[in-house]
Amino acid sequence: MDAANHVNNVEYMRWAESARIYYFEKMGMDISFGGFEAGPILAWQDCKYIFPITYPDTVTVGIKATEIKTDRFSMQCAIFSDRHHRLAAISEQSIMPYDYQRLKKIPLPRSWVQQIRLIEGI
Repeated sequence: MDAANHVNNVEYMRWAESARIYYFEKMGMDISFGGFEAGPILAWQDCKYIFPITYPDTVTVGIKATEIKTDRFSMQCAIFSDRHHRLAAISEQSIMPYDYQRLKKIPLPRSWVQQIRLIEGI
């Protein structure tokens, strides 16, 4: 809880991060960040706070890929208050493939595109 008696905004970003990691695992990505060439890196994110979450509450978090480009893909994360039965926040993220050995971005791997399309049914 923060000074305004709401769940701190940092928690929303942690929930979005946990959802992203779950999505990456569903894609079959190696997210150990050690000894491989390409992995995901968070290039950008924002969060629109719609309704304040207060303790006690439970949240339900959903995430989906919303756009695929040649060098990145976009995701949207929705955070719902179970106690109030309403949307509390929406987070948008941009994920880039990054070569952790050469320390530079790379084109979006075809395997990532295939996995996103499989998960999203597109």
